[in-house]
Amino acid sequence: MPLFQLYFTPALLLLVLTCPQVSQSVPLMVKGTVTDSLVFSAQILLQSITGVLSKAEPFSGINCSQEMVKLNNETDTPSVCAPKGSKCSGINKTEFDQDLCLENIGKDLHHYFTFLAAQSDPGKFIDPTLSGLRELMQNFFPKHLPSDLVSEEDASDNSSSFDKKLNLCKVLKGFQLRSITINRVLSYMNSGEQTK
Repeated sequence: MPLFQLYFTPALLLLVLTCPQVSQSVPLMVKGTVTDSLVFSAQILLQSITGVLSKAEPFSGINCSQEMVKLNNETDTPSVCAPKGSKCSGINKTEFDQDLCLENIGKDLHHYFTFLAAQSDPGKFIDPTLSGLRELMQNFFPKHLPSDLVSEEDASDNSSSFDKKLNLCKVLKGFQLRSITINRVLSYMNSGEQTK
């Protein structure tokens, strides 16, 4: 019997780690709760975005660190996700709506996913960020993952290569800032502070 247990446990572990149906059967995000795996996935995404911005190749001819930031202004993530008791921007928040906050985060991720998926990336600099973003959305924000994407380049986009690189730089800087906000909010939710 001890010999059976000795070989059974590693075999079961190997099965769980290699079989996608078994390894993904554990829910990653229970409705209404933010798990450690969500927080970790968001941190990995932030590191990936920061890694792309630290490279010179995707922005040849542009000093990206000195460029302006282009934020997604279609969502209210910073204000909706402000912690309870926060007095940022002159607004005194007495309540924290976690569902509304997660909805806004999902919309932000959708916006940046759609933008990055439409970029031409011959050097494959954006691919790791796009893959990490896709995985994060599939596991935690599946309803915000676009099912129909426009091809690599919009046919009506006649801007120059320089303008495209400049826009990519600005949007990635905005995504980095929003990702920092998202990481802080998810850590806040994971800590349980919003329920106190």
